[in-house]
Amino acid sequence: MKKVTTLLAAGLAAAVGVANAAETITVVSWGGAYTKSQVEAYHKPWMAATGNTVVSEDYNGGLSEVKAQVEAGNVKWDLIDVELSDAIRGCDEGLLEEINIDDFPAGADGTPAADDFLPGTYTDCAVANIVWSTIFAYDSSKMENGPSTIADFFDTANFPGKRGLRKNPKANLEMALMADGVAADEVYSVLETEEGIERAFAKLDSIKGDVVWWEAGAQPPQLLADGEVAMTTAYNGRIFNAVASEDKPFEIVWDGQIWDLDLWVMPKGAPNKEAAMEFMKYSTGTEALAAQASWISYGPARKSSSPLVGSFHNKPELEMAGHMPTAPDNLKNALQNNFDFWADNQDQLNEQFNAWLAQ
Repeated sequence: MKKVTTLLAAGLAAAVGVANAAETITVVSWGGAYTKSQVEAYHKPWMAATGNTVVSEDYNGGLSEVKAQVEAGNVKWDLIDVELSDAIRGCDEGLLEEINIDDFPAGADGTPAADDFLPGTYTDCAVANIVWSTIFAYDSSKMENGPSTIADFFDTANFPGKRGLRKNPKANLEMALMADGVAADEVYSVLETEEGIERAFAKLDSIKGDVVWWEAGAQPPQLLADGEVAMTTAYNGRIFNAVASEDKPFEIVWDGQIWDLDLWVMPKGAPNKEAAMEFMKYSTGTEALAAQASWISYGPARKSSSPLVGSFHNKPELEMAGHMPTAPDNLKNALQNNFDFWADNQDQLNEQFNAWLAQ
């Protein structure tokens, strides 16, 4: 952590520039431990260096609010942390400003940004900051011989109790198919068919009566802590934070994880475009991404950040590397979210999912 802090202090002025007059930008993200990691690693150092202010707002994802602001010509947000499918779709629909990766600073080792970012982590309108995953977890203090596979999540006979699921088809359909025996590398081929979609919903049907639905990322750890569910899907960083910061006896099951990216996008017509772009460049720099990884177990999107990732910010004994979704042991039966599939099918599957919920 000391190494990262020193590099941050040394390189900050060159990375962000100094504005002539203080500005205020509005940065929108997902709340909880994730936004906390961004505030500590991005917001505070950038504000200290520039004199600018970052106003942080939370949302639950999707493009509906972005689209409403852009179409009304009344854009209030400057930067938004989005999932990859929304970044692709928002760019295609003309809702987002274009971004040139060649304008971003090189990595700490001198590697140009275009080569330093992991493959597939930037687009015409977006640049990634983290790799995260949807996993499932349980409370080991309440389940002595806990689950070890994604199939166990759907096995209420051998592992009785309520299940927490995000109120969204994404990840649920993929996990359902893997639990039903579909190999990870065949999941999206199966979902491209009507039969595959029906198969996924049939698997979800098998636990529907035991599901507690969640929408915000802070809810799953709370559901586990309150004993409202026996196990729940969750964002891996939220469960890690509950373990590392609150000493919760939660266990992550990595089998069947769906890993994904979060990226910064700028809505078309952002009111503070120049300052927001400087913040985006800073917050996706080598040192800032490594600093964020000391607060939450999401992997940095830059290659040059990995050697700088150390221990948890207030527990020197807790090394972060093994808690990342990209750790080799955690990737043995993992699936990368297919952003093309969701960009093309999100609306249709949302309708089917909502109709299924209403049945």
